[in-house]
Amino acid sequence: MNTQLDRLKALTKNLKIKAEGELNGKEYPTKVITIASGKGGVGKTNFTLNLGLALAELGQRVLILDADLGLANIDVILGISPRFNLFHVINGEKELSEIIIEGPNGIKIIPGGSGIYELADLKEWQLERFLIKLSALESESDYLLIDTGAGISKNVLNFTLAADEIFIVTTPEPTSLTDAYGLIKTLNKHKFIGNIKIIVNKAVSYEEGEIAAKKLKIVVNKFLINCKLEIMGCILDDKVVQDSVKKQQPFILNYPTSKAANGIYFLASKMCNQFFVTNKAMGLKNYFTKIISYFKN
Repeated sequence: MNTQLDRLKALTKNLKIKAEGELNGKEYPTKVITIASGKGGVGKTNFTLNLGLALAELGQRVLILDADLGLANIDVILGISPRFNLFHVINGEKELSEIIIEGPNGIKIIPGGSGIYELADLKEWQLERFLIKLSALESESDYLLIDTGAGISKNVLNFTLAADEIFIVTTPEPTSLTDAYGLIKTLNKHKFIGNIKIIVNKAVSYEEGEIAAKKLKIVVNKFLINCKLEIMGCILDDKVVQDSVKKQQPFILNYPTSKAANGIYFLASKMCNQFFVTNKAMGLKNYFTKIISYFKN
């Protein structure tokens, strides 16, 4: 099989569909994906940021909402200090467009507010007003990734139940899987009708990740009615992740050929229906530069 040719065909098809849609006046709505977890410490925020960067590298327009209200930290991972954040929007001091900042690879970020207790317990009308403003950004991005807090608080449920898809990040640890099941059970109780997808993070091996995900799926299928769970993928445990956190730099930028980065790129490619090569020695940027040159020739 000519893998390079297949990739070119896939990319050409994607560009053709998008171009035809624009010519026909067709709008492509933003795909809303909430990233949640049953417990803290599973690497959810780091996963969200790096996934967004990988999607952007694959040509997608990405907007990340740091919705871990009161404990937001995407800006911390990036080593930036936004002047304004979600708190100023909720209070009516700023418009949403005024607080959006641009991150690496052209991603856009709506920073949350860390240490602001008012955000942790929003009134219903405050959240509704914010969501109306957020909906005004429709079609300005291909993906809206919403990084929620851990657990099943009211704010977490509000953001998860409104999403097209929910990515639940867990680890192979029994406590993490149990808490992930608790979150899925709560979503099922509230009759969530979207797609729920599982990402196993910090797995020692792909086999361990697959076994953990299948265990969770078996329990869900056995005890929850009308709840379909999809195993999305696995991110291997990698020391470069913690190293990048300390440096306040995303690991797919710092270590693009690492085990963890490979897992992120695989998931991003899967979401975009594009191909992925495990050996990224030449780098995605070089790869896409070569593709562009083929089109010019």
